[in-house]
Amino acid sequence: MNTYRERVHQETARATVLRTIATRERRSHLSAPRVPTVGIDIGGTKVAAGVVDADGTILERIRAETPDKSKSPKVVEDVITELVLDLSDRHDVHAVGIGAAGWVDADRSRVLFAPHLAWRNEPLREALATRLAVPILVDNDANTAAWAEWRFGAGRGEDDLVMITLGTGIGGAALEDGRVKRGKYGVAGEFGHMQVVPQGHRCPCGNRGCWEQYSSGNALVREAREMAAADSPVAHTILARVGGRIDEITGPMITDLAREGDPMCVELLEEIGRWLGVGLANLAAALDPARFVVGGGVSAADELLLAPAREAFRRQLTGRGYRPEATIVRAELGADAGMVGAADLARLVARRFVRANRRRAERIHRAGLRVPLASSRTESRP
Repeated sequence: MNTYRERVHQETARATVLRTIATRERRSHLSAPRVPTVGIDIGGTKVAAGVVDADGTILERIRAETPDKSKSPKVVEDVITELVLDLSDRHDVHAVGIGAAGWVDADRSRVLFAPHLAWRNEPLREALATRLAVPILVDNDANTAAWAEWRFGAGRGEDDLVMITLGTGIGGAALEDGRVKRGKYGVAGEFGHMQVVPQGHRCPCGNRGCWEQYSSGNALVREAREMAAADSPVAHTILARVGGRIDEITGPMITDLAREGDPMCVELLEEIGRWLGVGLANLAAALDPARFVVGGGVSAADELLLAPAREAFRRQLTGRGYRPEATIVRAELGADAGMVGAADLARLVARRFVRANRRRAERIHRAGLRVPLASSRTESRP
């Protein structure tokens, strides 16, 4: 019985802590200390870091490539540590926020799975806390990007929104009442793996017909290469552009040719856009946001992508004509969104560092020592 009561108490305590964090998150842009923090954006081949102020301005940015032996989690942690310490030499860093491409647990401390790194149930926050003497927050990179767009970009002024990132695949995140929806286990927002075509294209996740197989950078390039491989007359321009080397066809190249008016590339972006609209209509039925923010590399096509997406969205929307319609806009912060959002979310935990420094200064003052408060730069060293 005692064991049961202890377990219930622990679960209740954990739920209380998570609710408290969520409440703070909703009002963080009003109450969080206006101190510089570091945002980290972790990709499969690089780690980017930047010092971000309370207005979302990047004061300095640096990056490092992750070595081939990054199959070892410690290698990436070494890179993160060196970048933070480097920035700490020139800035008064109060906290570090990390946006990781993968599933992060609800406590925002452990990376459950990262598709491009060897992180499997990796206690990232704990590993870095032993090396960096500032508070650390870990989150999914789509969540941090959505937070940044809500705070400083295309989502400003709207507390209920969904962000979709169209890159190699599809990433996603949702905000409700100004709070990121992470789900019970922290892995909400995997919209790219909603099934839209039963028994459709095989997806690397192991299923078939996932949304990202029809509306993503991979889908765009796959369709273009198939047309080129079939020696279709409409593929003449893009074949000439790559000198017949089909494997050199890329998403940005397709977008550039579409801007130049190439019919095949325009048509391919329209098709990707229509599938985007179908998926957004499904999300509207489930989540009913007021705004969709579309980011990622494919969003560089702008209205070549978004115009057909809006048309398909209106055509597929449940209850069309009898309900308010969400707006669909392009993200504003580009590749910086994940870094800026991670840094801004880290400001939630920075208050602990600020208070600890204040208490330290008070203790010194009471002791009669006139020693100035040490900056976090000096305390950031392990």
